[in-house]
Amino acid sequence: MPPRLAVLLSGSGRTLVNLLDHIDSGALKAAIPLVIASRECVGAQRARDRGVPAVLVVPGTIPAATLATVLDEHRIDWVVLAGYLKLVEIPPAYRGLVVNIHPALLPDFGGPGMHGRHVHEAVLAARRTQSGCTVHLCDEVYDRGRVILQKRCPVLPDDTPETLAARVFELEKAAYPEALARLLEGTMYGDGKNTPCD
Repeated sequence: MPPRLAVLLSGSGRTLVNLLDHIDSGALKAAIPLVIASRECVGAQRARDRGVPAVLVVPGTIPAATLATVLDEHRIDWVVLAGYLKLVEIPPAYRGLVVNIHPALLPDFGGPGMHGRHVHEAVLAARRTQSGCTVHLCDEVYDRGRVILQKRCPVLPDDTPETLAARVFELEKAAYPEALARLLEGTMYGDGKNTPCD
């Protein structure tokens, strides 16, 4: 049986769709039998449209015991955050099994409130010449945890938050399936920063 992933989301579900497409093509050997949404959103509907049950847990943070019950009921192996805007209380049995993707090169431009457009605005305001995305394991602090993979792209002189976001998302579409495949296959090595970042 392929590893079973629960995807947690709060918004459009673009990352969920990307992962489902990689699974359907055979590029990512996994299954997504459960989506947990922090609110009714486009992502929850996209999950249902693809035949994946979407559970709404609102408002606020899901208590670790509640999350553990839901994950255990669906026999989940890994938890995948895909634009989930709440801090996750990680159940003890799932420590080291929760993964996130962030649209910047952590540890820079992470933390509470640093999501979506806010991240790209901060990168531009800091006049960085590079940005990118980071896939990392999660702990109890926003955007902290062991880095699995980073991919980089240039920040162009005429970039806006929207154009930079689009370029970074193209990296995310490749980085998340690649990093998940490494984790699921047990072939992860190093701290992610020593892997190719192109």
